[in-house]
Amino acid sequence: MKGPRTGSKVTYVTLAGNEEANAAYDVAVAAVRASLGGTHPNWIDGRASHAATTFDDLSPTDPSLLVGRFPRSGPDTVASAMAGARRAFPEWSARPYAERVAILRDAAGRISDRMSELAALMSLEVGKNRLEAMGDAEEAADLLRYYCRQIEDAGGFEQPLDSLLPGEDTRSVLRPYGVFAVVAPFNFPLALAAGMAGGALVAGNTVVFKPSSDAPLTGLRLYEILTAAGVPPGVFQFVTGSGRDLGDAFLDERFDGIVFTGSKEVGMDLHRRFAKDWPKPVIVEMGGKNPAIVTRHADLQKAAEGIARSAFGFGGQKCSACSRALIAREVYDAFLERLVAVSSKLVLGDPTARATYLGPVISAKAKATHAAALAEARRDGRIVFEGTLPDDPALARGHFVPPVVADDLPDGHRLWREELFVPFLAVGKVASLGEAVARANASEYGLTAGIFSEDDAEVRSFFDGIEAGVVYANRRTGATTGAWPGVQSFCGWKGSGSTGKGGCGPWYVQQFLREQSRTIVR
Repeated sequence: MKGPRTGSKVTYVTLAGNEEANAAYDVAVAAVRASLGGTHPNWIDGRASHAATTFDDLSPTDPSLLVGRFPRSGPDTVASAMAGARRAFPEWSARPYAERVAILRDAAGRISDRMSELAALMSLEVGKNRLEAMGDAEEAADLLRYYCRQIEDAGGFEQPLDSLLPGEDTRSVLRPYGVFAVVAPFNFPLALAAGMAGGALVAGNTVVFKPSSDAPLTGLRLYEILTAAGVPPGVFQFVTGSGRDLGDAFLDERFDGIVFTGSKEVGMDLHRRFAKDWPKPVIVEMGGKNPAIVTRHADLQKAAEGIARSAFGFGGQKCSACSRALIAREVYDAFLERLVAVSSKLVLGDPTARATYLGPVISAKAKATHAAALAEARRDGRIVFEGTLPDDPALARGHFVPPVVADDLPDGHRLWREELFVPFLAVGKVASLGEAVARANASEYGLTAGIFSEDDAEVRSFFDGIEAGVVYANRRTGATTGAWPGVQSFCGWKGSGSTGKGGCGPWYVQQFLREQSRTIVR
């Protein structure tokens, strides 16, 4: 099932009107649905590895739909995968970087060719609507291509340095660390998995990869694609499971580095506990509580569309989702009227249907989080908008929740502070841009932020004052969401990231390498 090859760049925006892509997706949904339900192993050193127990991967749209069964791995599995990756490291790291680039470019092409199939799988496995799912697949391919280009543009990260003595030749060489643990999230199960693993692999490291337990089949497809492209046995190990014992195993096995996307709680635990013997790279992206500001000089329709799309796209289950909106009091009522009008038109339902904007949230736990937030907002504030659940008996078992807009919440309320990862937006009035920026910055997070203003001076002031790594102005397609490889670096500040160098950006691959200065005197 190949995706469309139109010759134009494929992104979240261009896919919406791509009839060829939509037709291919419809065909793929039926084929993928018919293929689900099997039992799958771990893959270690190129060989299938089964565990004593398994867990069920269920669709959030209909939890009676079994996506697949996967190993409930433990510390022994991680140790075996680590040992194999350690054995594979010398040969993989010694390959000329051009050979690694060729393999990963081939993998990128295979992802693009299978975009429809992979997107259909993500819709069924994690509930992404077709546009988000097709974009996720193509972003995965673009991340691999972009990181390949980074190492090529840097000449393999080797360059001459100055000399002090005649006959002295000194060079700076960036070299891989060894074995990286790559722990991926459910919300971008292909793009982030491919991006994190691709950065490690192209730099010459080997990888032990653990996909989210909510998206193991998408992770398995990535393993299969990399293997088919020529990644040798042991270089990319595939391990599934969840739980404290497995998490501790990734900390206990003395990996040379770890890269993780997920909650701040888990990311900070990794950051504190990972480096036991000496400092090691801990590349973690840990979410956000992302604000959008609307000034009295804003185009209110543009702001309403951009904020609704960022707040409710994929059910708010993005670390970049807009969950706070700070609105100039002069335009507050007019903005809310437009926001409610835009939000009311967003279709909630089967994520494979073309008209659907919001599918289900990922789990019963997420559904409970939404219910608790809605109850607190009713008690402590006011519900401005609550969407309508789908009136479809076929979806009654799914984890569907309505998009919600709430205001009149007290300053400091947890719904202003805590990342919820559900389609919930808190809105409030501000008297000035300065107040808005100060309130936006009063957060432990600093991932994304947006402003809507047609005043250039206000935009510059926002950019200079906001404490976030990814900032946008007047973005109708997404106030705080939608970064793309090589277009927007995706970098978290404060409690949103550990390194100050983001995925999708020009400094990402360097984080998987360490410098060695080599001097020869002839």
